[in-house]
Order: sequence, then structure tokens, then C-alpha cells
Amino acid sequence: QVQVVESGGGVVQPGGALRLSCAASGSIFSMNAMGWHRQAPGKQRELVAAITSGAGTNYADSVKGRFTISRDNAKNTVILQMNSLKPEDTAVYYCYAQGRTIMSTTFTSWGQGTQVTVSS
Repeated sequence: QVQVVESGGGVVQPGGALRLSCAASGSIFSMNAMGWHRQAPGKQRELVAAITSGAGTNYADSVKGRFTISRDNAKNTVILQMNSLKPEDTAVYYCYAQGRTIMSTTFTSWGQGTQVTVSS
């Protein structure tokens, strides 16, 4: 079993910054992709950013140039640095982790979500 725990959400004014952190733990043998999705009220969940074990990254067009994703492979953690935040970034942000367990099964685990609110 693999657990994913996020932290770092909150309320920030437009133009401000927040840093989200996520840690995966449990019966992990290897970690492939880690990343973040978000879901705003009344909207579908969407990919925000993802990063592979080789540090390849993928960003939603709406966050390119403002958000940066990074990871620490040794600690199975991923960071989302969010700058120049806009009201439309308001959402619940969910971290996910994909990999293989020590039992050689694949997993995709999600965190419980953390609220980000951008408002003046």
C-alpha cells in the first residue's frame, strides 16, 4: 500500500505565490511519474503538472511559465512552486504518484487534496 500526503495549500492574493509539497510512502519499489491535478468547483479535474523519474516535465498550457514542478527521487517527494497566481487557479489540488510496489504490482495513489484559493 502506498500513501500520498499533500501540504502547503492556503489563501493568497492575485500575483502571489504558494508552494505545494507531496510525499509518497509505503511499499514502494520504484517510482515513475509524480504530479498534480486540480479540480475547481463545477469543473472537471485537470492535469496541472507532472514529472517523470528522469525529470521530464509536462505542464498545462494555463500554468506554463508560472508553475514549476520538481522532485526528490530519494525521498519520493514532489514540489509544485506556483508563482503569479490568478483567481482561476483556485481549486483543490491533488497529488498523485505512479510506480511499482515491492510486490511487483503497479500503483497509482492519490492524496486527499489541498485547497488553494486566490482572492483579493
